[in-house]
Formats: sequence, structure tokens, C-alpha cells
Amino acid sequence: MSTQPLAARTPLPGRIGLAQTGRHSLALAGRGITKFMKSPIQLVDVILTPIISLLMFIYLFGDAMSGGDTDGYLRLVVPGVMVMAVFQASVGIGASLCADASTGIFDRFRSMPIARSSPLIGAVLADIVRYVICLGTLVVLALVMGYRVETGPVASLAALALLIGFALSFSWISVYLGMLIKNPASVQGLMTILILPLTFASNVFVPREGMAGWLQAWSDVNPVSLVADAVRGLLNGGPVAGSLAGTAAWMAGVIVVFFPLAMRAYRKNAG
Repeated sequence: MSTQPLAARTPLPGRIGLAQTGRHSLALAGRGITKFMKSPIQLVDVILTPIISLLMFIYLFGDAMSGGDTDGYLRLVVPGVMVMAVFQASVGIGASLCADASTGIFDRFRSMPIARSSPLIGAVLADIVRYVICLGTLVVLALVMGYRVETGPVASLAALALLIGFALSFSWISVYLGMLIKNPASVQGLMTILILPLTFASNVFVPREGMAGWLQAWSDVNPVSLVADAVRGLLNGGPVAGSLAGTAAWMAGVIVVFFPLAMRAYRKNAG
């Protein structure tokens, strides 16, 4: 029997390279996706929320907000609801990780020779399934309601990829809160406080021109407005460079700030 110390035989997580970190993260993402498939009830919110939101804003508020131009309002609001829906879907991961922390699963991960960041990265990647189902539901409903994409398939796929990237980036805020706070309900509440002002003080539901002057200034830099404009350009046609650059800047900034914060809170939580 070997007397070689365990530390010498088992790679330390801190020495694991980028390629191995990627493999570990994908393996844990597969674990998360399996959990979704075994418990489809976890996907109910990402199916019902976009359906309710789109039906409500078109049939309940559409005439009043569009001045009778329902078709024009549909072109405005469908991309906006897509942004709102994936943004809201990103809330769940923080509450889920917060609940997992109470089960001791992170202690088990900590004892394994895997990258320290892979449990969080894997959980974030697994959420892509939720975003795809959410957007797929919205696309089907929008087409049934009469919405038509006016660009090609490449631009349409780029719009969906942008939406998923936006949700993945901002989900790190939820992950950080999930690692910091012990109560899943509190995580959801704080994320809701963040999401609602960003969403309703944006051009998701009304054109920028219909806002007060100070609100227009905020909408011009609001990440929700920027990604909504980029998605409208990719789906409806129109300029996308400026809004796409602004969206990319917000996504990069959120990751740069909240990924290290989430990892620090995770290490403290798991330690």
C-alpha cells in the first residue's frame, strides 16, 4: 500500500488548468440538466411567464399603448418580452444554489479533485436549458399571434444567442446573492427588486420617445433597453452596432464584477 501523501496523489483544485475546468464544468452542467429532465416542474415558470406576459401586454394593454397599431406594437414588444423573460429566468439559479448550500453538496464538491469554480459555472451553463425553453415558447406564441421575423435565419439565431448570453452574464448577480444569503426566498426577492426597475424603466414596452426626458437618458444606458434594441434590430431589421456594443460592455462588466464576488462567497460558504 502506497504511503504517498494524498495531496501528492490528488491534483489540487488550484492547479487545475483551463481545459480541465471546462470539462469539469460541462460534467456538472450535465448533472444540472439531468435534474431538470427528472423534475420538469422546475421548468413551469419559464413556460408560463412568457406566455402570460406576452398575452397580457398585447391583448390587455396593446390598444392603449399602441394607439390602435397592434401590428406595430407586436414588433416592438415581442423582442422586449424576450429580454424580460430570460432576465427573469436568471433569478432561479441563485435561489437553487442557495438551497443546495443547505444540503451539504458543496462540501462534497470541495472534497473532489475538481476546479473550485466548476460547480458554479456548471450550474450557470445548465440554466441554458431554461433559457432555450423560455425563448422557444415565446417564439412559437409570437408566430401564432402574427409576429414575423423580417431578417434572415443567421440574424435570428444571433438574436437568440445574444439573449442567452445576456441572461448567462446577469445570472452571476443571482449566483452571488445565492452564495451570500442563506434564504432562497430572500434571493428571489432581491433579484426581483433589481429586475423590475431595470425592466419597466426601459424601452421594452414603450418607445423611448414616449418617455420623460430624464427617463429617456436612463433608458439610453439601461442594459435592458440596449439588449432589447439589439434584438429588435436583429429580428425586425435596423441598426444594431451601438446597442450591441453597449450590451457587450454591460455583460462584460457584470461578469468582471460578480464572477469573482460569487467565487469568493462560494469559497467562504464551502469552507
